[in-house]
Amino acid sequence: MKPKIDSTSFGSITVEGETFDYDILIRLDGRVENREKRLSKEKYGTSHKISLEEAEQIYEEGTEKIIIGTGQTGFVKLSEEAEDFFTGKKCGVELFPTPWAVERWNEIEGRVSAVFHITC
Repeated sequence: MKPKIDSTSFGSITVEGETFDYDILIRLDGRVENREKRLSKEKYGTSHKISLEEAEQIYEEGTEKIIIGTGQTGFVKLSEEAEDFFTGKKCGVELFPTPWAVERWNEIEGRVSAVFHITC
């Protein structure tokens, strides 16, 4: 079941009444997990550029689309390798500042997962 996101503000995101104070990944089955941003930070020195390694961890077979909340003011980007990876999997990616990504997540249907950066 796809969980509804209640709200977000700088440093937090609330999903189905539970507030998280860290970046999250929502899986196809609705599970909420901690975003493995260290995979990108190890490669680029920042979690604001999603690496191929993180993209591989985010993607699940059968995912049609991934919504990426790029932070409250929109700092997160995909690396070229991550973009190529998702393209090769025929998985669409939509990047929005996190408040807009929350709105998109709540309205979209289908085999969709999401990543939300909650600061910057």
